[in-house]
Amino acid sequence: MIDVMKMFKARMYMKRNEPFLYSWHAYVGYELDLFRAFERPMAKTDVADAYGLDANLLEQWVAVGVSIGHLKEAGRGRHKLANAWKLPKPKGDNSSGVLLKEMMELHIPTLLHYPEMMRNGERLHFDEEKHAGTVAETSRLLEVLAMPKMSKRIRENNVQSVLDIGCGEAGYIKKLAGRFPDAQFTGIEISKEVTVKAQQLTADNNNITVENADLWEYNPDQPFDMVMMNNVLHYIDLEKREALIFELASWVSPGGILSIVTPIAGSSDDPPFANVFNSFFSSFDNLYRLPTREELREWGSGAGLDMLGIHTVIKEGGWYIAQYRKPE
Repeated sequence: MIDVMKMFKARMYMKRNEPFLYSWHAYVGYELDLFRAFERPMAKTDVADAYGLDANLLEQWVAVGVSIGHLKEAGRGRHKLANAWKLPKPKGDNSSGVLLKEMMELHIPTLLHYPEMMRNGERLHFDEEKHAGTVAETSRLLEVLAMPKMSKRIRENNVQSVLDIGCGEAGYIKKLAGRFPDAQFTGIEISKEVTVKAQQLTADNNNITVENADLWEYNPDQPFDMVMMNNVLHYIDLEKREALIFELASWVSPGGILSIVTPIAGSSDDPPFANVFNSFFSSFDNLYRLPTREELREWGSGAGLDMLGIHTVIKEGGWYIAQYRKPE
């Protein structure tokens, strides 16, 4: 009986982990651009030669792809894509593959350190330089999904001036500046190198200014109609967050908007990945746990702001946009 139960449990865990195969296969295909290679019927050996890949490993990847339905046989020893709509687009095309890349290269390896961290009580250190490229790509994908909600507030409130805190390469404000040419956009970025890059990318936008500035030392000359802070809150120490929201509220003009894009700590009603996302952030000594919905509401209320709502950006990843209005 004991042996039967052991086998049952082993099979149960294997079955539950089958979805991982789909993610792994899609990640490899995205990272090596293999889905582009098999858009039309191709022989495995030809693809291996063209891409400089290990032929045996590619053969195994193709075999897995056939078994899970990502690929199909196309005759004469060739294979091609099946159900291409399920697969990530190639790199550089606002592809969902960047989320797979971040999950496979950053989230899962971090979570596998959990037993060691729980034993010794020591956290990992988040290497911003190492993961900057992937995180930047993820942020660009978030921009696409969050942009309509930002545009709506700018349009409805006749916003004429916008501040983007931690603007990175100015992705948000560059897109918004194109849609609202009569508004003025300012971005502040703590990294000198990223600031220079942002300035280069926005050189043709007369309504954008990007400054190299530290959030904690920045003092705007006048309030803005809209203040944005995107993907920054998890870098802020827990004890400083409420005071930060209070400070940001003072930078918003009466009737203006404060808009924050951030992951939110999952609840029992949220998808599992939204809950485990908080475990990821808690694994680093230089990142901090995610805010809860209740905290976002309380911080806004304490700063004298009216909550407009907390809206979904990517539900499965726990990404939301919280927006407030400052009373006139």
